Amino acid sequence: MAFLDIVVFAVYMITVLGIGFYFFKKNETVKDYYIGGGEMKSLHVGLSVVATDVGGGFSIGLGGLGFVMGISGSWMLFTGLIGAWLSAVFLIPKVVKLGNLHGFLTFPEFLKHSYGTTVAMVAGIISFIGYLGFTSSQFLAGAKLAVGTFPSLDLNSALLIMGGIALIYTVFGGMKAVIYTDTFQWIILMVGLIFIGIPFAYNYLGGYQAIVEILPQKYFSLQNVSWIQIVNWFVIIVPIWFVGMTLYQRIYACKDEKTAKKAWFIAGLFEYPIMAFMGVILGLFARVAAAKGVFISDGFESEIGMDPEMGMPLLLKHVLPVGLMGLMLSAYFSAIMSTADSCLLAASGNFVTDILGLKHLNKNNIRISQIVTFLVGGVAIIIATTMQSVLELMLLSYSFMVSGLLIPVLGILLSKKRKPIAALSSMIIGGSTTLILTFIGVEIPYGFDPILIGISLSLLTYLVVKK
Repeated sequence: MAFLDIVVFAVYMITVLGIGFYFFKKNETVKDYYIGGGEMKSLHVGLSVVATDVGGGFSIGLGGLGFVMGISGSWMLFTGLIGAWLSAVFLIPKVVKLGNLHGFLTFPEFLKHSYGTTVAMVAGIISFIGYLGFTSSQFLAGAKLAVGTFPSLDLNSALLIMGGIALIYTVFGGMKAVIYTDTFQWIILMVGLIFIGIPFAYNYLGGYQAIVEILPQKYFSLQNVSWIQIVNWFVIIVPIWFVGMTLYQRIYACKDEKTAKKAWFIAGLFEYPIMAFMGVILGLFARVAAAKGVFISDGFESEIGMDPEMGMPLLLKHVLPVGLMGLMLSAYFSAIMSTADSCLLAASGNFVTDILGLKHLNKNNIRISQIVTFLVGGVAIIIATTMQSVLELMLLSYSFMVSGLLIPVLGILLSKKRKPIAALSSMIIGGSTTLILTFIGVEIPYGFDPILIGISLSLLTYLVVKK
């Protein structure tokens, strides 16, 4: 990597760290640290939401899907559009009303209002574990990008560098630093993809005719995906908009219901079609480059045997000129860190507020939140060293949270009757069923995801238990 690229990348890193330190002195309370004081505007929150939800994991993951199945991989983020808009219509009005009235900071506090302390505690544990895994997936995405760009780096060294930087500015800056860096990072990613990554890769590969000659026609069709795969994505991703701690934090961060709804509509449009197609197109381009032997110097004579999620980072390394490589690398690190910081703060918030019960901390004791954030980040880095697939780790984290938390939330939205024991039982059975089926490798008929069994048992439990 050229010296100019390193300078560009270093300037970007210093900037995001500077934002974190700037907001360090502005955090007076835990409310400031975890939800930005509840005064954020819709554009910043909307960009932060999509940056967090799509982020680096889905960016790298979408590249992998584009590599494997072409533009049909974009259907995965169509579920994000549906989830965002459904959440805006049905969930946000209730959450904003209760959040403002009771001063909520976390998602489990929303459950606590209806089901009690025990349910909130278990929800905090489920959410904490899920976001710990999700944070690890983002660190792994960053490491893969770094290894693809800097051949001299090994994966674990890249994890330490990537995780360390995200850890530092999140620990010091809290939610305001996260939201404002997300806005800055998302703008960099959009500019990088639209004006640099896609055009340069397109020209490097020889244009439209050269690209379509390499791959079968199915890679350019939206029908190169099974309906079962779409159902699995739908069941895993849409419900996360109703149970995601990072999303509740941003709802609480908005000054009113109108602001929150507008932010969610903005986020949905950025997810699909904008980010969905840009991500898979670069992955498709990487497949073409691999088939043409572009990656021979990297040890891959063709696309056979390649890690699909490594295709896009390798493509960018080959096609971008000096200077622009540093900017494009910054763009993808932006996407990754915009998700990693939010998930890290969510896991920390669950641990401090819902598990430890330390909500009303003053400025002198806010260091407890920062220490917990640092420790959680360290554990996430360790977990990332044991994993291989970014998208697999992300979807597993999603599945665990959704199967454990969705049904109690729907109980609040759809029924006036409150059943704390039923909610608690459904959470434990739903979450544990999905994890057990996943880890022991049980094959579900027709290729459905284990989350369907987890949610079904969670719903059945909630309906059967009377209290």
